[in-house]
Parts: sequence; structure tokens; C-alpha cells
Amino acid sequence: MIEMDLISWKSVESVTDDKKVMKKVLKAGDGYEKPDDGTHVKVKFVGKLENGTVFEQEGHGEELYEFVVDEEQTIPGLDKAVATMHKGEVALVTISPEYGYGSVDVQRPLALVPANSSLIYEVELVEFQKEKASWDMDNAEKIEAAGKKKEDGNILFKAGKYARASKKYGKAANFIAYDSSFSEDQKKQAKSLKVSCYLNDAACKLKLKDFKEAVKLCTKVLELESCNVKALYRRAQAYIETADLDLAEVDIKKALEVDPTNRDVKLEYKALRQKQTEYNKKEAKMYANMFSKLSKLEAVEEKKSEPEQMDVDKVSNKPVEETAAA
Repeated sequence: MIEMDLISWKSVESVTDDKKVMKKVLKAGDGYEKPDDGTHVKVKFVGKLENGTVFEQEGHGEELYEFVVDEEQTIPGLDKAVATMHKGEVALVTISPEYGYGSVDVQRPLALVPANSSLIYEVELVEFQKEKASWDMDNAEKIEAAGKKKEDGNILFKAGKYARASKKYGKAANFIAYDSSFSEDQKKQAKSLKVSCYLNDAACKLKLKDFKEAVKLCTKVLELESCNVKALYRRAQAYIETADLDLAEVDIKKALEVDPTNRDVKLEYKALRQKQTEYNKKEAKMYANMFSKLSKLEAVEEKKSEPEQMDVDKVSNKPVEETAAA
């Protein structure tokens, strides 16, 4: 028999869905708020290899270590872990190479981090300052913030960082989602920004192969501008990828009605026609195979249902053996 008292426990949670960044809370933080994308954070931490070698230490002197969440200013694992913390929280974060320094050797301030190294950080979130929320802004500030986020998204899109660009466009549109209190001039500005953000976000979703979301975003544009050629074109692209060829054709034909000389739309229509031809061939082949199998099954069933007939000639010509008298 063993008497045992539970003195304390440390909660362990997965920061990422693939469980390659894990966090153990050493000291609980205060309040309910956590940093989100764009939040300016101040932290202190010690980074170690699995063998205990310290390769970096920040924020323990006069100045805290600062970075902005989701701006690629630190390694992905640490960035994602800090975004799950409360003010004053201290945590032990274990980071797999995919979320650390990857498959190359990296020289850090205090030691070399070998390729494919798992990392262990003891980190404290000292304080953070979130971006100003839209409900704390006046209308002019909302439009300005939306324009800034859109430009940030454009920079990321050009750099091929489509997932992060998509987030920026989404945030930009959210700033001006509710415009009932806007002046007429502000409503025009907001509408133009919304259309631009939705279209750019749809382009991101196409690159990321998230075709259903691309369709939704293009539909939002068409609710604002029913003859927007870019929205019709990009929605048609998404429909083609989801094999909704009839819907794609409707959008492409409408786009050509609005802009008959648009080269991109014409090329997409050509690609659609090829897809339709391929689809029709596959469908015809599928039905041909189906009918062939049905015909064979029917023939087998008919053969089974025919009455059995005796071969009279064979029976009559067969010699009869007589049994000798005992």
C-alpha cells in the first residue's frame, strides 16, 4: 500500500495539430486574453538542445525580447506557442525540427544548432499589446487599417506566401464588414476595398487549392458587382477544379458577354471545353462498360431460365443391358 498526496500538476497541450510543438505550463498566467496575429509581444526565454546545450538566451538582461506574432520574426514553433499563452505565463515548449531550424546547421548566439534538432524553450510571456480592434476605431481609421492590411497582403502574395496573404486580406475585409454608419464617400471606398480584398483572397485560395473558399469569396464580390469579370473568371477556375463544369461554363460565358476580348477568359473557356470533352469521353466509356456488363448478366440469367431438354437420339441409340437370369 502506498500513501500519496498530489502536490501539483503541469498541464501539457499540443500547440499544433500534428503534435510537433508541445507546451507544458510551468506557471499559469493572468486573465483570459492571448496574443493573436499582429500582436506585439515581449518575452524572455532560454533555448536548449535535447542534450542541455544552451544555444540562445533572450530577455534576461535590461531589455525584453520583442516580436510581432505571425510576422516570421522568430521560428514558427516559438511563434505559435507564444500565441497560446496568457500574460505572465511560463511554459516549457518542445519544438520538432519542422517548426525550428529545419534540416540545416544554424549558428545561434551561444551555440550551433545542428540540422534536424528538436528544441526546448523555457519561455515567459511578460506582456503583449494587441492591434487596435475595429470597434475601437472610427470609420476613417477602419478604412485606413483595411488599406494597410491589403497592402501587407499584396507584399506577401508577391513573395508566394499565400496562406499569410490570405489572412491579411481577410482581416482587411473584416475592418470594413459593417459600413452602415459610413458616409456615402466612405461606403464607396469600403466597397472598392472589399471587392479588391475578396478577389485577392480568392486568388490565394486558388493557389492553396481551397476551391470551395475561392467560390465563396468570388460570390461575395458578385453580390456587390454582378458583372465583375475577375470574380466570374476566378469562380469558373474553382468550379473547373471541383468538376462543376456546367457552373463554370455559365460564369465564363457571362464574363465573355461583359468583356469579349479578355484573353485569360478565352483561354479558360478553351481549357473548359477540353475538360468537357474528356469528361464526356470518360462518361461514355463508363456507361458503355456498364451496359456491357448488364448485357452479359442478362444473357447468363436467360441461359439459366431455359428448360433442360433430353437428347432423344442419344437415349434411344444407347444399348440396353439385360440382366442375366440367376
